[in-house]
Amino acid sequence: MMDLVRKVNSTYAQVDRNLKILQQEDILESKYYGRMRMIKLNRENPKTEVTLKALRMLKHQQLHNVRYPVLNKQ
Repeated sequence: MMDLVRKVNSTYAQVDRNLKILQQEDILESKYYGRMRMIKLNRENPKTEVTLKALRMLKHQQLHNVRYPVLNKQ
């Protein structure tokens, strides 16, 4: 899980909290192998696709803001 914490530049507590929420919604599945935790998307849940679509939209918006910062000032 520390790889994920580093990739999203966050804290362990924040990542853990969000992963728990996604698991409660059955968007993520996790399995433990000793101390290692493997996490994967549950592609069979329709909520997963909606969540992925929202994340893609946010990423697109962030890219737009980086490319055209003058247009985003008000």
